[in-house]
Amino acid sequence: MKKLSISLLAALSILASCNNDENSNNEPEVVVNENPGTFKEIGSITIGGEGAAEISAYCEKTKRLFTVNNSGVNQIDVIDIADPTKPMKIGKIDLATYEGAANSVSIFDGKLAVALESSANKQGNGKVVVFNTTDYSLIKQVTVGALPDMITYSPDGKYIMTANEGEPNADYSQDPNGTVSIIETATYNVTNLDFASFSGQAATLAKDGFRISKFAKSFAQDIEPEYITISDDSKTAWVTLQENNGVAKVDLISKTITAIYPLGLKDYNTAENAIDISDKDDKVAFSPWKVKGLYMPDAISHFTVNNTPYFVTANEGDAREYDAYSDVKRMKDMKLDATVFPDAATLKLETNLGRLNLVADMGDTDGDGDLDEMVSFGARSFSIWNGNTGKIVFDSKNDVDKKTNELGTYDDKRSDDKGSEPEAVVAAKMGNQNILFVGLERSDAFMVYDATTPTSPQYLQTVKTGDAPEGLLFIPASKSPTKRSLLVVSSEGDGSVKIYQPDLK
Repeated sequence: MKKLSISLLAALSILASCNNDENSNNEPEVVVNENPGTFKEIGSITIGGEGAAEISAYCEKTKRLFTVNNSGVNQIDVIDIADPTKPMKIGKIDLATYEGAANSVSIFDGKLAVALESSANKQGNGKVVVFNTTDYSLIKQVTVGALPDMITYSPDGKYIMTANEGEPNADYSQDPNGTVSIIETATYNVTNLDFASFSGQAATLAKDGFRISKFAKSFAQDIEPEYITISDDSKTAWVTLQENNGVAKVDLISKTITAIYPLGLKDYNTAENAIDISDKDDKVAFSPWKVKGLYMPDAISHFTVNNTPYFVTANEGDAREYDAYSDVKRMKDMKLDATVFPDAATLKLETNLGRLNLVADMGDTDGDGDLDEMVSFGARSFSIWNGNTGKIVFDSKNDVDKKTNELGTYDDKRSDDKGSEPEAVVAAKMGNQNILFVGLERSDAFMVYDATTPTSPQYLQTVKTGDAPEGLLFIPASKSPTKRSLLVVSSEGDGSVKIYQPDLK
């Protein structure tokens, strides 16, 4: 395979480290007077069809992107971005021999870590495979929990963490525990953490919006870790538990899960949370409705202000749909409490709430067989939470769908489901500002906010991307090949990798 050649002189001039992962925000600042609200596309490459560009990681030493490609292949594509206006695929890492399918990648100090789910049995243990970013040679492979869905290095490089989703098979005859794996990079020793010790708190957690499926075999089996962010001091991690509507806090020093934060429900029956809810009314109309939403975040990132940590969630929502059990049902097919919803017949019209997908096993608060409240998937927003307490400090309300509708990328066909589906989020430092990038899977765009004041982020920009952006990767100016900040967007719908750069002030 073709490889980049680096002269000895050039090698000596390169820092012996790489950007640690797709959500790193602790990079040293360089003095670049950039305007974070002016990102524009400067380069693009298509590496395949659907599924070809899921998650990317960047190595500063080689100026390469390493991108997961599952478009009829099982490989990591290597893209040279020494000139980000002309990205060029220069090689690949074939994963066929490792008996697993790649889900995520992360890089630190010239080492590429790949999360692989088992190809023989998705419910079996997965693995982490580590490669050299220069010649793609194998360094190490270790076993982790079932279905590692996301992988990241800690900022100091001492740990690799994976969120192991542990999904059941179609008939629920196998449902492994959801786990978090912590790998010590000095020895590659692995610690797997499950959530069994929290089962006694199930009732208390449920009161605050944490969800355990009615079909669950056990508390620990129902937990499905999705995404991880690690504090700048590499001591604390926050992990989204998407289907469960929660976030777990992990102490990396003691290697224990110290807390589960239930995320509660969002009330759409307010003017500021008004949503477009029908895909059959031939219009985009934002109105209050007597509906609530589970936040159910996918990606998570973090930043710190005045020594207080905050984590940011992209509140996508996700249903469980298996042969043995499905938790999603159309509102028109559900029985509503006549006292709470005296206008049920009108609400069930497809031009009103009838088409809305609801959580099938929630909402019957008094146990009499009908719905006393309607609960939907996702919050159609991003939120900022206090990292010490898990309490919400900001929600973007209906800003995501409204802004993408103004841009012309909002898809009215998704109104009955989860709207724009915020999926990816990255918090980054640009100068003295904390900037948020939010990727929208169904609106094919990312949004930019200034979150320097966590309780009142300021909207800056909405930018068109490829089809179904899956991964956002911020490359700080200090590590960028142009010495300017870059945002890399990997889109699984069309297999494109696009590179964006802001203007100077």
